[in-house]
Amino acid sequence: MKPSSNKTAADSDSAKSAFRLALITVASVIVVDQASKIWVKTNMYLDESITVFGDWFFIHFIENPGMAFGLELGGAWGKLMLSVFRIVAVGFIGWYLRNQIRIGSHKGLIFSVSLVLAGAVGNIIDSAFYGIIFSESPRFTPQVAEMFPEGGGYAGFLQGKVVDMLYFPLIDTVWPEWMPWVGGERFQFFRPVFNVADSAITVGMALIIINQKKYFAEEKEPVQNADSAEGAASGNEPERE
Repeated sequence: MKPSSNKTAADSDSAKSAFRLALITVASVIVVDQASKIWVKTNMYLDESITVFGDWFFIHFIENPGMAFGLELGGAWGKLMLSVFRIVAVGFIGWYLRNQIRIGSHKGLIFSVSLVLAGAVGNIIDSAFYGIIFSESPRFTPQVAEMFPEGGGYAGFLQGKVVDMLYFPLIDTVWPEWMPWVGGERFQFFRPVFNVADSAITVGMALIIINQKKYFAEEKEPVQNADSAEGAASGNEPERE
């Protein structure tokens, strides 16, 4: 087999391996994310908490109607615009991932981008379909939502709420009274409640930032020795002893 054929076969095997890595990563994250959300939605009422580990890890069920940390755009049209933006972003991330697989990028980059893609898809599923397939989880009422209710879901297509449940209040204390402006007020870290999809996006982006020099390092051509370079320039082979 010619060297060029060997390189082509190796490139093909590398691309297949990278594609399998991306597929397994995306599928695994989406399955775990959706399984956890469906369980919480159908077994817990809104604002219910389950202690997992001491005072710093809880399963706390909330619903996010908009962007990260509860931010949202006003009304149904704002929600629709946000959902469309998410879909467009997923399309771009998917295209970028496919391109990186094709050109043989670092496996770490493939894994990191796959995490981001999986997390984005996981939250889009909530936004697109949860309003259709689940009943409402009402506030201030210990009522568990039903999956595929007879009367239909609580919202239309692309109008669903994202389910969050991972809560890590690592520090929960009160500022000393003598401190200006904040004395006597409650201080809590870490306050946001998030989900597996959010975690995948955060971890993927963090890996890209931390390892950017390794992931985006340019391949350099091997440097010829001086005799080879001179021989190539003169068109003659270097003399051998």
